[in-house]
Amino acid sequence: MPDAFWQIWWIWGVAALVLVGVEILVPGFIALGFGIGAAIIAALFFVVPETTVAPSLLALLFAILSLAAWLVLRRVFSLPTGQVKKFDHDIND
Repeated sequence: MPDAFWQIWWIWGVAALVLVGVEILVPGFIALGFGIGAAIIAALFFVVPETTVAPSLLALLFAILSLAAWLVLRRVFSLPTGQVKKFDHDIND
């Protein structure tokens, strides 16, 4: 049984869902990276429920996973360097 609430998988799962919901409201792949990081932590605690991790190490792991997810999202979905998306026509034309 986990010693503290930060080691319960469903709390991380709810946090991941909330962050993905925030991403829907405020696009930019920032909250989505944190959501993916929280989902990975939730999966870790779900698969191995006996895992005991110090809070500082868990925060560091969450930060590293969130940053890695954000960098992957940025690389996959961003425009090539130096390009700006331009629209040549109006939807009402």
